[in-house]
Amino acid sequence: MAVVGYARVSSVGQSLDVQLEKLKHCDKIFKEKRSGVSNKRPRLKACLEYVREGDTLVVTRLDRLARSTLHLCQLAEQLDKKRVNLQVIDQSIDTGDATGRLLFNMLGAISQFETEIRAERQMDGIQNAKARGVRFGRKKQLTQAQCSELRRKRADGVLIKTLMEEYNLSKASVYRYLGQE
Repeated sequence: MAVVGYARVSSVGQSLDVQLEKLKHCDKIFKEKRSGVSNKRPRLKACLEYVREGDTLVVTRLDRLARSTLHLCQLAEQLDKKRVNLQVIDQSIDTGDATGRLLFNMLGAISQFETEIRAERQMDGIQNAKARGVRFGRKKQLTQAQCSELRRKRADGVLIKTLMEEYNLSKASVYRYLGQE
């Protein structure tokens, strides 16, 4: 019966050190630097394929394993079918007993709620910024005068390829500027 750890951070700039310190008692550790939202987490997949009946999968926090309640429940079901226990260190969860399974599901739901609330706040912030006139996205490369000149040249028959080179724009950008009135 192996104790298998899984550690994940969302971006390359973040460090796994804190998680790895907490997982040092594990026989094997799978490490990953990818977003929890991403469906492409090859090390998690490898970890889930590696664990066998009687093993224990250990993570530091539930959000290191998944970002949604649905995904957490799917993982819990997958582990249950393989008869693998899940331990979550920071939240003192062990799915080896009924209380641990209850706590697992409750905290999973709370984590999902927090994620959704955070997304709502972010959208509120974006809407408020837009209302204050904050512009998002890349700054336009051409001035209004350059846009008019570009349209005039195209109307005179200048090739798109030539306009791309002259204004240092992609083909899509040239067409976008041509479409603006």
